[in-house]
Amino acid sequence: MRSIKPPKPSGIRQVITAAGNRINLVAKKDEIGLFEVAYTDFTELVYADGRRKAHLIPIIDHTSKMVLGWAVGDRAVTELALRAWEYARETLIDYGVDVQDFILHHDQDPVFTGYRWTAQLLLKDHVRVSYALNGARDNPEMESFNSRFTPALAGGARETENRSLLLDAQTLEELQLVVRERMGYHNGLRRHSTIGYQAPSRYVETQWLRS
Repeated sequence: MRSIKPPKPSGIRQVITAAGNRINLVAKKDEIGLFEVAYTDFTELVYADGRRKAHLIPIIDHTSKMVLGWAVGDRAVTELALRAWEYARETLIDYGVDVQDFILHHDQDPVFTGYRWTAQLLLKDHVRVSYALNGARDNPEMESFNSRFTPALAGGARETENRSLLLDAQTLEELQLVVRERMGYHNGLRRHSTIGYQAPSRYVETQWLRS
């Protein structure tokens, strides 16, 4: 056992280690405009009366709080993350945003340091990928969203606005429909204090008119 060497870190992992604090691109920005920075992470959803679990990956714009894209699946894998990114990319393009140099910030989960994720974002879409240095503490926007959206785990005390709706879903397909409806509510109706008590879609419209 002593003779077994640990596997060599991947090229991306070596770059992250070598870059140190510089790998967190968001921390360097004094001001962040609309559709310049977004955040993402996996979060667990409990459904079917608490008997089953799934994973949600939303992508949240920093300034407007709009959910640009999302995906729900059985496992927190690269395919699921790429589905969410493709959804977000289409949303940005629909608003006339050039995704080149757009910053997407997340933690150092193996999915986000893997070849398929980084190749798609960095090499194909020319997105700037930013990594948290201290896990969830460096991604407070996602923590805030998840604390409102996801239900308490079994035996937990935390209640959220979507708890009963998610728990009532009995299949993954039903869960996806519930998530779709709640994302529509979040973007179109839910008011956020940080954007003047407007819904994200309304905030985006007002900013677009001003520009």
